[in-house]
Amino acid sequence: MPDSRFLLGVVGGAATVLVLGGVGTYLLSNTESTTRLDVYDTVTVDGHKALAANIVAGRTESLYHPLPWVGVKVHVSCPEGLKAQAGATLTCTGRRTDGTTLDIPVTVVRATDTHITWKFER
Repeated sequence: MPDSRFLLGVVGGAATVLVLGGVGTYLLSNTESTTRLDVYDTVTVDGHKALAANIVAGRTESLYHPLPWVGVKVHVSCPEGLKAQAGATLTCTGRRTDGTTLDIPVTVVRATDTHITWKFER
């Protein structure tokens, strides 16, 4: 008959691994990003300073699938830059490896003259 302390240790260890894995997944699955608005990343959209579309698409693509067990691998493209104004929105397109597409809403949370904080929805 197995020692009850051994079984308790195994169950406790497994529970700890699951909790740490869950916390790690949560921390790595963040969809918010702050990006500097500099000469390399800034464009103009409708007369407003904006984050270039390729920067928004690349960052969204890298954060959309940060771990194999979080989300679905997609290739992201955005139609234009993201205006550096709080509340501004943009819809990017994600293409899965099977060819299906999905809309990825992007929203500006905060914006200053030098930085833009934005998030996307999975």
